Amino acid sequence: MTAVTPSAPLVVPARPVRSRGELARGYLALTKPRIIELLLVTTVPTMVIADRGLPSLWLILATLVGGSLAAGSANTVNCYVDRDIDAKMHRTQRRPLARDVVTPEEALRFGVGLGVLATLWLGFFVNWLSSALGVGAILFYVFVYTLGMKRTTPQNIVIGGAAGCVPVLIGWASVTGRVTIDAWVLFAIIFFWTPPHFWALAMKFSDDYARAGVPMLPVVAGEAETARQIVLYSWLMVAVSLLLHPVAALGWVYLAAAVVLGAVFLAEAYGLRRRVASAAPTKPMRLFHWSITYLTLLFAAMALDQFV
Repeated sequence: MTAVTPSAPLVVPARPVRSRGELARGYLALTKPRIIELLLVTTVPTMVIADRGLPSLWLILATLVGGSLAAGSANTVNCYVDRDIDAKMHRTQRRPLARDVVTPEEALRFGVGLGVLATLWLGFFVNWLSSALGVGAILFYVFVYTLGMKRTTPQNIVIGGAAGCVPVLIGWASVTGRVTIDAWVLFAIIFFWTPPHFWALAMKFSDDYARAGVPMLPVVAGEAETARQIVLYSWLMVAVSLLLHPVAALGWVYLAAAVVLGAVFLAEAYGLRRRVASAAPTKPMRLFHWSITYLTLLFAAMALDQFV
């Protein structure tokens, strides 16, 4: 008779103990605070233009809090969905899910909870149009961009980037209770700004995206075509930024800023294209960093224009 040897019990590796501070930092990182900061930079000037002056500080605060919650929700769910590719990319492998600081289940619950809170906050403390716009932005970013387009088409950031334009609609609706042509022109400025901004970053990290199987334009079409598309969208962005002057009845401060800032942006875009064509070091982060400065200064000029 053969003796039966009991099998060894299954040993499940213990999860590392997480301090409260580490967990809190992990949850905060899921919301991508640096992206939220950029969204808020566009919201306040939009509210100033819509009000033709300074709205109440309570309305500004309530709108910023609600917008931050909505953006944080979308970014957190994005991290949940993209946790597999984040672990493969050097640029994102320090994110909380890639490092197992936060579990996928915790991240999903947190992201959905932020979305519910954003919906109720904007609805009760701002207005329900702003709330509906916030919900629409979350759903668009998660289902259209993250789940639908990011891994399937090099046009992912063009269409999917529309979610990042919604904060100006929220800001306008928070003041006026509606969305007018002025708000849509502001939307269009950010819509055409997003591809040059993000494609410059994608050029820098194209090896990362290729490794993760994400068809960003530099991976699929190469640097020369990406640089050409950057120039094209830069021209569209500058043209729409000048269109805002008559549409929103802005003054000389904004017009001067739009002309000068736009000229510098175009110079950077063409400089990138020349470097690509000459096989020189492309230095795409020059354009990436300038694009952030451009958007910040352009919207600051919009607000300043109301007080000059």
